[in-house]
Amino acid sequence: MGFNKRSLWSPVLCSVVLLMSSANSYSASTSDDEGSWGDDAWGDETEATEGLQLHGFIEGAVGARFNSDDLLPDDDFTLAELRGRIEAERFYSNSYVDDLRLSGKLDLYADGVDHGLQVDLREAVADFSLNSQVDIKAGHQVLTWGTGDLVFLNDLFAKDWVSFFAGRDDEYLKAPSTSLKASVYGESANLDLVWTPIFAHDRFISGERFSYFSPLAASQQAAPNGKVSPEEPSKTLSNGEFAARLHGTTQILGVSSTEWALYGYRGFWKQPNAVNSNNRPFYSPLTSLGASLRTNVASGIGHAEFSWYNGEDDRGDDPFLPNNQVRLLLGYEQELVSKLTLGVQYYSEHQLDYEALSASDGGSIYRVDQHREMWTVRMTYRAMQDNLILSWFSFYSPTDQDYYHRPSVKYRFNDELNLTIGGNIFGGEQRHTFFGQFEDASNMYARLRWNY
Repeated sequence: MGFNKRSLWSPVLCSVVLLMSSANSYSASTSDDEGSWGDDAWGDETEATEGLQLHGFIEGAVGARFNSDDLLPDDDFTLAELRGRIEAERFYSNSYVDDLRLSGKLDLYADGVDHGLQVDLREAVADFSLNSQVDIKAGHQVLTWGTGDLVFLNDLFAKDWVSFFAGRDDEYLKAPSTSLKASVYGESANLDLVWTPIFAHDRFISGERFSYFSPLAASQQAAPNGKVSPEEPSKTLSNGEFAARLHGTTQILGVSSTEWALYGYRGFWKQPNAVNSNNRPFYSPLTSLGASLRTNVASGIGHAEFSWYNGEDDRGDDPFLPNNQVRLLLGYEQELVSKLTLGVQYYSEHQLDYEALSASDGGSIYRVDQHREMWTVRMTYRAMQDNLILSWFSFYSPTDQDYYHRPSVKYRFNDELNLTIGGNIFGGEQRHTFFGQFEDASNMYARLRWNY
C-alpha cells in the first residue's frame, strides 16, 4: 500500500473558478449543523438563492508511535499537522437545468511528518437535475456505496489508508476522484452510473510514513530504498473506470423495508498488488460483480454483501498477479441499551485458483491463504446529550492471527469546538500478515477542531 502524488493544478483551478464565479454575490454564514454541508444538503430554496455559503474548520492534530520504527528516518510521529478547510456552496434556481448546485472543499495544511505545505482538494462539483428522473454530479468528489462498516467489497472507489492509519478523521479514509455520476430514478429501482476517466488508485502504504512487509524482499521495507513506485495505467479513456449500482427497496421474506443492490465495476485493482517482468509493482485489470441486502432483523439491522473479483490477466498460475476471489460480508447492528450500540461483522475472502497458484509459486512461505476470515466489532456509547462519544472498533482475523484496534473518545465543548483522542493499535503472530506488518505503526493521536 502507498501514496503516489498526482498533479493538483487542474482540480485546484476548478475550485478557484468555482469560488470566483460566485464572488459577485458573496454572503458568509455559519452553520451549527456540520451535516448540512453534506452531499444531500440542498437546504431551503429561498435561503439557497441568497449567495455564496462558506463554512469550514481549523484543526491541529498530533499522533505519536508507541514503539519506534527503525526503518523510518522520522519514526516518532505518524501525524503532526495544522489543517484549515474552506467549504463553499452556491445554488442557482434560474438555470438552464434544475437546481444547479456548485460546491467545493479545499484543505490546506502544514505537515510536520512530510515537512511541507500540502493542498488537498476534497470536492469541486456541479450537481443538477436534467429532469425529474435524472440527476448529474460532475467533478472532483468522494464516492461511496455498499453495506460494510469499514469493510469494502463492492465499493471500489479510492481510499486513503495513510490517513486512516495515521489518526486523521474517518472522513479522510475516502479519497476523492474526478468522476461523472448519473443517477436515474424509476418506480421500482434506481440506477447509479459512475465514470472516472482517469484511474484513481488508493493512497496506499508506500514506505514513507509507515513501513510494510515485502514478500519479494522477505523483509520489512521503508523509504527510500523500499518506497513503492508503481507503474500506473496510461491516462487514456480506454483505461477509465466504470461502476454501476442498481438498487431499490422491496419486500423479502415478509420484511417490507428490505434494501437491495446489484453492483458492477470495470477498471483496475486499487492497489499495485501485481509485479511485472522488471520487478516493478503495477495495477492489474479488474472486473467485479456483486450484490447486497440490508433489512430489519429482530431488534436491529442486518446486512449481507457478496462480490466476485475477476482479474482479466489472471489464470491462477502466475504468482505475480492477484488471484481471482469471492468475498462475503455478513453484519448486524443493534442498540443494546439506550445510547449503547453494538455492531458485528463477519468477512470471508476465498481464492478461486489456489491450486494453480500453489503449483507455480515455488512453495513460497508468503503465499496468500486460500481462505481468509475476519471479524469486526464496533461499540459506541453516547452520553451528555451526545456531546461525549466513546467508540471502540476492532478488526480480528482468526486465520491470520492478527488484529487492529481503533479506540476513540470525542468530546464536543460547544457547536464550534471539539476534541478527539484515539489510537491505532496493530499486532499479530507473524510480521507478514496484513495487520501484523504494521505493529510498529501503532500510535495514539489527538485532534482539536474549531468549526466556523
